Amino acid sequence: MIECHVAPSPLGHILYRAEGDSLTGLFFVGQKHFPAGLPEPTLSDGGPASRVIREAREQVDDYFAGERRVFSLKLRLDGTTFQQRVWSALQEIAFGDAWTYGDLARRLGLPAGSSRAVGGANGRNPVAIIVPCHRVIGGNGELTGYAGGVERKQHLLTLEGGPGRAQLTLF
Repeated sequence: MIECHVAPSPLGHILYRAEGDSLTGLFFVGQKHFPAGLPEPTLSDGGPASRVIREAREQVDDYFAGERRVFSLKLRLDGTTFQQRVWSALQEIAFGDAWTYGDLARRLGLPAGSSRAVGGANGRNPVAIIVPCHRVIGGNGELTGYAGGVERKQHLLTLEGGPGRAQLTLF
């Protein structure tokens, strides 16, 4: 059974999706690649029924409050084998650090010129924030290519004290 729940965050509403005891999605409402055909989400004041969504909300709230750097949730990420490899590698990027798309491609053992393919998989990450796709930046240090929007990416990196912290002007 799939459960969806929408909750507020400092960066807009977040939709949490769970199947069984696994978190399968965390999306900013309205972001690029927002999944279609989801069950009607419960409202934030109603509270989620599933334990995993309650835990995810608590951990994300702690993250935004500056009290959490590492997440401990059971995830199930559905995607291609290539996407799975990229999403697994993203989880190796430390809090406050950033890799370029080229760095990520090299760490995956991919040939030169694979940055665009890595970026495409990165952008399809179904669990934003927890699988830290926001920690991947352009080769020239620019904050590019975030499905939730570059402003949110900038805010997340600033929150973590990483690249982009000096550029924060919108929040």
